Amino acid sequence: MKILISDAFDPSLPSRLERFGEVTDDKNRLPEVDVVLVRSKTKCTREYIDSATNLKLIIRGGVGLDNIDVEYARSKGIRVYNTASASSIAVAEMAFALMLAVPTRLIEAHNSMKEGRWAKKELKRTELFGKTLGLIGAGNIGTEVARRAAAFGMTVIAFDPLITSHEIAELVELEELYERADYISLHVPLTEKTRGMINAESLVSMRDGVVIVNTARGGCVVEEDMAKALSTG
Repeated sequence: MKILISDAFDPSLPSRLERFGEVTDDKNRLPEVDVVLVRSKTKCTREYIDSATNLKLIIRGGVGLDNIDVEYARSKGIRVYNTASASSIAVAEMAFALMLAVPTRLIEAHNSMKEGRWAKKELKRTELFGKTLGLIGAGNIGTEVARRAAAFGMTVIAFDPLITSHEIAELVELEELYERADYISLHVPLTEKTRGMINAESLVSMRDGVVIVNTARGGCVVEEDMAKALSTG
């Protein structure tokens, strides 16, 4: 079996894979390999897949599969897998760090200190405690965020059409989530249904002052609509 490591992974990966077959990072050998390992840089388009005439398996080091034409790959008999839980805690911690930075005014406080100013009186802060967090997507990452939010005394609600119950979050419809949430955190793949889901219409449905954290995919948010909402309040 021939394995192509197409993107940057841990330096130890090639030696760990050698027991399965020949390992290479030479992308010119794509037509002869059986397995391709990718992250985000490599785009497994139809053209890419067609040029990999011996390919049997694509493994994505990460969660999202939007850089892979999964349907076309499977139509060619190529299996596609991701590493669904590999980054769950890291992404959840990042999402929660971003949430913490807003009510604590952490960025403004840091910048003012660098400027030699003590802005304690200027920077009025609030708390996450007692606030409502709305999760859009309650899979591996969303659940890790929910655990941290519950530990901080937040009420956690979630919209996820793929599940019927959750260990922490109260499952609600998306419209109700928009109406109730003080904080909204996105944890969904980029699909036709989620592309641009945060837009002018959905923003109007949300509470004034809502904080939106997107550690999913940028395409889930219509940036022009978000910028306008931020500028107009």
